[in-house]
Amino acid sequence: MGRSLGRSAATLTLAGAAATFLAPGAAQADPQGTAAITLGAAGRGYGDDLFHEPAFHVGVRGDVLFGRDDVGDFGIGPYVEGLTHAFDELQVGGGAALLLPVIDPLPFVVSVGPYARYAPLVGFEPGIATSLFFGSRSYNFSSSYVLSLGFITEARVGLGSSRETSFVFALQVDAAFAALPFIFLAEATSPSREAERIPE
Repeated sequence: MGRSLGRSAATLTLAGAAATFLAPGAAQADPQGTAAITLGAAGRGYGDDLFHEPAFHVGVRGDVLFGRDDVGDFGIGPYVEGLTHAFDELQVGGGAALLLPVIDPLPFVVSVGPYARYAPLVGFEPGIATSLFFGSRSYNFSSSYVLSLGFITEARVGLGSSRETSFVFALQVDAAFAALPFIFLAEATSPSREAERIPE
C-alpha cells in the first residue's frame, strides 16, 4: 500500500513537472529580432597607447532575443555585427546579448563576443568586444521584429600583433528608421500615378 502511494505521488510529481515545462505559456515566448545601423565616433589605440587617434565609426548590427513574453521580461540570444573605423579596416563578429528590463520601454542590452579585424597593414587579427545599449526597445506583441533606437558604447580589444583597441560611442538607429529618407526620396522622384492617367 505504501509503495503504491509512493509510486502514485512520484507519478503525479513527474506529470506536474512535465506539464509545467510543456505548458503553452512557456511556448509563447516568441523570438524578437532587430536590425540597426550604428553611427558615431571611436577612439583607437595600439599597444600600451589606449588612445592614439579618433576615428569615424559606422556599422550594422542585428540580434534575436529569446525568452520574452512582455515588456518587463529578460531576453537572451545571439547577435552579429559588421563595422569599420575610418574606412581603413573591417571588423565582423558576433556573440551573446542579454536584455535587462531596467525601465520597461528603455532596457539595457549587454553584449559580449569575439570578432575578426582586417587591416591592410596587419592582415587578419582576432579580438573580443563588449557593448552596452540603452534606449527604446519595447516588446512587439504582433510581430517578431521590434524597433530600436538609442545609444551604444563598445570596448573592443584586439588580440593580434598590433594590439589594437577601440572605444566606441554611437547612435544606434533601427534599419527601418534609417531607410525612411530613401523611401521618401524614391516616392518623391517617381512619376505620379494620377498624372499618368491624365490624357494628353
